[in-house]
Amino acid sequence: MKISDLRELLKDKRVIEEIHRHLWIESQKAGYSIGIERATDEWLRLYAEGWMRYHMPERYRTLKGQKKAGGDGGGRASVKTGKRRK
Repeated sequence: MKISDLRELLKDKRVIEEIHRHLWIESQKAGYSIGIERATDEWLRLYAEGWMRYHMPERYRTLKGQKKAGGDGGGRASVKTGKRRK
């Protein structure tokens, strides 16, 4: 998922609240303020996709569908016997 797609989430008040929560938690761990820019970048990189999958499943599927266009239809490859091919 592209960062530009994830940055659109910044328009959602719930996302801003999550980023502020992340800022507070990580600043407490570090012992100093990590800054809103770092907190935003970290949250987008680490949590945005999962947040979108849970809170905006239709939008998430749409974005994932664009990424997989022309692929195998989004299915997972089946695991065979585990034997190595020669």
